[in-house]
Amino acid sequence: MSDKPSMDKDRRNWLIATSAVGGVGAAAALYPFIDSFEPSERAKAAGAAVEIDITGMKPDEMRTIEWRGKPVWVIRRTEAQLAELPQNDSNLADPESKRNQDALTPPYARNEWRSIKPEYLVVVGICTHLGCSPSAKFDAGPQPSLPNTWPGGFLCPCHGSTFDMAGRVYKNKPAPDNLEVPPHMYLSDTKILIGDDKKA
Repeated sequence: MSDKPSMDKDRRNWLIATSAVGGVGAAAALYPFIDSFEPSERAKAAGAAVEIDITGMKPDEMRTIEWRGKPVWVIRRTEAQLAELPQNDSNLADPESKRNQDALTPPYARNEWRSIKPEYLVVVGICTHLGCSPSAKFDAGPQPSLPNTWPGGFLCPCHGSTFDMAGRVYKNKPAPDNLEVPPHMYLSDTKILIGDDKKA
């Protein structure tokens, strides 16, 4: 009788220890299964859709994510940058994005902002000339390799092609087309799915 409490205590400790080990084992076994729901690197390279979180993005900020081995930029434009877009049309080679529409501009981005939501621009960061990656030159005004009336946008350092804040190419530049707007859709106010627009 006197040793019964200690036996119960030993049994309880044994049960706790085996339960803890079993729980860790179950979690370890489930991780590969749960992880398999995420697209593999090979699937991403082949074009699987990827999500980007835009929580807390400030005006004039840019975030980058890789899709199909290419950089995709999400830029939150300022009110001033949006107001400048229609005033810039006469300087652009394709202001209404009519060239190569099916390849470069989905129907929901065939507007003056080239976007679903005016303040957010989503474009592939690859110049349409020779595939270089342009640099962000968001500040307006005179800068090296840019005109004194520069309103803000992108400069491709390889051959000098320039694009406005909607990714539209300027006239008389080597790049033949505007930057590509990839298929995308908003999953929520703070998440964008790049590479899939079935519900857009």
